Amino acid sequence: MAIERFHIEGEEFIPEIDFNPETNILKVSGESYHEYTGEFFEPIFSWIEQYLKEPNKGVQLKFRMDYFNTASSKCFYDIIELLNNYHQNRGGSIEIFWYYEEDDLDMLEAGQDYAEDSGVNIQCIPYKKRNHPF
Repeated sequence: MAIERFHIEGEEFIPEIDFNPETNILKVSGESYHEYTGEFFEPIFSWIEQYLKEPNKGVQLKFRMDYFNTASSKCFYDIIELLNNYHQNRGGSIEIFWYYEEDDLDMLEAGQDYAEDSGVNIQCIPYKKRNHPF
């Protein structure tokens, strides 16, 4: 049975989630600082775990965050770890891209911290304001 696309429209406090199994691109963007972070991310983790049951995929994860809180940060790290485990144990290749507004040094540092903490090569890519990649 094929896994369905997973999409949540972004709102205030809630990031847009767009996981497309046909393209193997997982996108997370916007703001993430809602009150029930764990409950919000629970179906996202379930979807990713189901998606990663098939070995040897090439997966891209793309983050473009404007703001996120500490609870969301932990969930983002857990997503990175899920993909890293998939790469190490199931033969999948992963690419992770961290897009940040070119003058937002805090967001650049966040991407660099994820790379350092996880040991995963995360490409930090600047963009100009109002010209974001997705």
